Amino acid sequence: MSKACFHCGEPVPNGINLITNIESMSQPMCCIGCQAVAQTIVDNGLTDYYRFRSAPAQKGEVLIPEQLQRNKILDDESLQNEFTYYHDGFKETILTIDGISCSACAWLIEMQVSKLDGVNKITVNATTQRATVQWQESQVRLSEILSLIDKIGYHGLPFKASSAEKVNKKQAKSFIKRLGISGILMMQVMMIAFGLYFGAFSDMAEHNVIYLRWASFFLTLPIVTYGAYPFYKGAFYALKARQLSMDVPVSIAIILAFLASCWATFTQQGEVYFESVSMFTFLILIGKFLEFRARSRAADVSANLLKLIPMTATKIEQGVERFISANNLKADDIILIKPGETIPADSEIITGTSQINEAMLSGEQLPLMKTTLDNIFAGTINGDGNLTAKVKHNNQESFLSQLIRLSENAQSHKPKLAKLSDKIAQYFVALILIVSIITSIYWIQHAPSEAFWITLSVLVVTCPCALSLATPTALTCATTRLNREGIMIKSAHVLETMPEVDAVAFDKTGTLTTGEFALVKVKTYGDFSDDITSEGQEQVLAIAAALEAHSAHPLAKAFSPFRDFNQTTTQVVVAPGAGISGEVNGQHYRIGKSSWLLSDNNNSAYSAQCVLMQGETLVAEFYLNDGLRDDAKPLIAFLHQQDIETTMLSGDNLQGCNKLQSTLQINSVQANLSAQDKVNAIKQQQATHTVAMIGDGVNDSPVLGAAHLSIAMGSGTDIAKNGADVILLNNKLKGVQTLRQVSVRTARIIKQNYLWAFGYNAIVLPLAVTGHIAPYMAVIGMSASSILVVSNSLRLLKK
Repeated sequence: MSKACFHCGEPVPNGINLITNIESMSQPMCCIGCQAVAQTIVDNGLTDYYRFRSAPAQKGEVLIPEQLQRNKILDDESLQNEFTYYHDGFKETILTIDGISCSACAWLIEMQVSKLDGVNKITVNATTQRATVQWQESQVRLSEILSLIDKIGYHGLPFKASSAEKVNKKQAKSFIKRLGISGILMMQVMMIAFGLYFGAFSDMAEHNVIYLRWASFFLTLPIVTYGAYPFYKGAFYALKARQLSMDVPVSIAIILAFLASCWATFTQQGEVYFESVSMFTFLILIGKFLEFRARSRAADVSANLLKLIPMTATKIEQGVERFISANNLKADDIILIKPGETIPADSEIITGTSQINEAMLSGEQLPLMKTTLDNIFAGTINGDGNLTAKVKHNNQESFLSQLIRLSENAQSHKPKLAKLSDKIAQYFVALILIVSIITSIYWIQHAPSEAFWITLSVLVVTCPCALSLATPTALTCATTRLNREGIMIKSAHVLETMPEVDAVAFDKTGTLTTGEFALVKVKTYGDFSDDITSEGQEQVLAIAAALEAHSAHPLAKAFSPFRDFNQTTTQVVVAPGAGISGEVNGQHYRIGKSSWLLSDNNNSAYSAQCVLMQGETLVAEFYLNDGLRDDAKPLIAFLHQQDIETTMLSGDNLQGCNKLQSTLQINSVQANLSAQDKVNAIKQQQATHTVAMIGDGVNDSPVLGAAHLSIAMGSGTDIAKNGADVILLNNKLKGVQTLRQVSVRTARIIKQNYLWAFGYNAIVLPLAVTGHIAPYMAVIGMSASSILVVSNSLRLLKK
C-alpha cells in the first residue's frame, strides 16, 4: 500500500523517497514541489498549520499558508511603490511590529534581522512599535525579512496609519478582554481566600476546605493561562533566540506560584496562594495596559499625520475632471483643488491664488497666500480659491512622508546613556535569576515556609521594565512636540548634540534677516550714467535682472520686477557666494559682490551690496535693504543667557555686517566670506567648541555639512534643507530656542528616568531579598515604576 503525501494527501509514487522533518518526525512527500513548500513552512516556524488544518493542502502557490502568501505578495514591485523608497542605493520602509512589549523585544528583533545578508540597517522603536528597515533588493526580499520577524514571535506589516490604528485597537481589545476575565475571576478567588482564612480560625470541615481549594484552582486556571499568555509567549521566543527578556522572570514567578499551589491542592498538604497568583497576574496586566496606552498616545501623533492626506483627488485629463485615488497620483499629473479641500500631493500651482493653511507642517495657524509657481504640500488645506496644480511626485516621496520617516529615525536613535543601559540590561535579567536562586537556597535553609514567596518577590520586583522605557518614550514625546512646533528633525543625533552646543554661527542674509530685499538706490557710471528715470538706468536694471534670473540667492529676487525677456543671456556662470558672469545681448557682464569684482585698492570706496561690471569697467552700484527678523534679537539674547557664543559668517560687505552686529550684540562677525571661508571658520571654531550652524542658501550647504549640528530655515533653498540636520518649517528663529529647550529637557528627563529605574532596583532588591516585600507589593512597585517613567516622559508633550 502506497504512502500518502503528508502535505497534499496524494499517493506517493513508487520510487519516490522524499521526506521533510516536521516537528521531529520524518514525513513523506509526493514531489519536489510539496517538499519545498513544506520545508518553507518549517523554516518559517509555521508548523502549526499542519496541526490545525482541516483538509490536505493543494499543490502550487496555494500550498503556502496565508501568512507566507501575504509576505510573498508584498514583494510585488508595483505594491511596494506605495510604502518603500530608495535611500543611498537601498530600499527603505517603515514596518508596524505587533507584539513588542519592551525595549528587549526591539533589541531582539534588531539582532535577528540584522544577521540577514542584504539587510543594511534596522532600527526598532519599542514605544511606537515601528521599525525602519533598509535592505538590498538583490540580496534579500522583504518577504524574507517579514518571515524572520514572524519566526521570532512578532508580526510585521508595512506601516500605514489606518492599519496601525487597527492593530492598536485590536491590541487594546485583547488587553481589555484579558483584564476583564482576570479581574472578575480574581475577585471570586479572593472571596474564597477570605473563606479559607476565616475557616482557619473556626475549624472549617476538611471537605469544605478541599472543595474551596479546588474551586480556587479552577477559577485561577484561566488567569494563569489566558490572562498571562503574553508573558509566556514573550519569554518563549526570547529563550528560543537564546536571549533573556524581562518576560522570563515574570513567567517563572507566575508558573512557580501556581504549580506550588496546585501541589498543595492535589496532595492536601501545605498552603495554597491562588489569590496571590491571581492578583499578581491581574496587577501586571494593568501595568502593561497602562504602559500600552501611554505608548499608543505617543505613537498616534505621527501616525495621524498620514491621515491628513485625502483618499481621493480630482485629476484633469484632456480637460475632463475625474476622481481617482490620491495614492495613484504621479509626477506631472494635473489636479484641481477646490476651496476647503485638503491638498492630495506635493504640487506646483499652475493657475489660481488662494490662502493655504500649513499648520500641520509648520505649527503656524495663520494661512499663507500662494499663487502661480508656488509650491504646496500634501496634507495642507486650501482656503477660498480654486487651484490647478501639477503634481511633483507621488505621495510616498511627499514632504509629509519624509517628515514621518525622519521622525521615526530620530525616535529610534539611542544616546550614549541608552547604549550603556542596553549593555547593562543584557546582563540584568541574568543577575535577577542568579540572585533569585541564591535567595531561594538561603531561605529554604532558614525559613522554608517563606522561601518561595520571598523568591517570587525578588523575581517580580526587579523586573527592568522602567529601564527599557527610559529612552524611547522620552525621544518619541520630544520629536512629537517639536513636530507640533514646526521643527523637523532629520538626523537622529540632534536631541543628543543640541544640549552640548556652546557656539552658534549664523548666516546673515535670509537667516538673521528676512531675505526679502528691496532695491532702494541705483548709481550708474560711464555710458549708462543718467538720472534715475532715464532709459540708461532701465537698461542697467534689465541687464542685471537677466543675469540674476540664473541665481537662487535672496539678493536676486530684488531684481525680478525689472526682468525684460527681450534680453537674451548666454554662457552664464554662477560663482557660489560671489556673483554671476555671462553674455547679455552679446556683451560680457559680471554682477556680484564688490569684493569679487573690484580690485582691493578700489573696493574700500564702495559700500553697495552689489555691483555690475562690463569687462573691467564699473557700470552700476545697487543698494538694497533687507529687514531684520523679529525674533533674531530675542534669540541672540537667549543664547547669551545660556553662555553660548554667537558668530555671524556672511558673504556681505563688512559695513552692513557691523551694523547688524551692533543691533543684535553678536559676539563676533566675519564678512566678505566665500563658501570655503565659512567652512574654514567653522572648523577653526570646532577646535574648542561644539558648533551649530544656521543658514538658508546654496552657498551655506558646505558649511552646514561641516558643523556639529546644522539648522536650515524653512524658506531656504532645497540644497540647504537637504544637507541640514534640522529644518525650521515655521521659518522662525524662535524654533532654535524651542529646540534647545526641548533637547535640554529631554536629556534631563532621560537621566531622571534612568536614575529612577536604577535607583528603584537598588532600593527594592535588598528589601526583597531580606523578605520585607510581599509579592503583591512587588507587583505594585514594578508597575508603578514603569508608569512613572512613561508619565515623566509624557511631560515633554506639554509646553
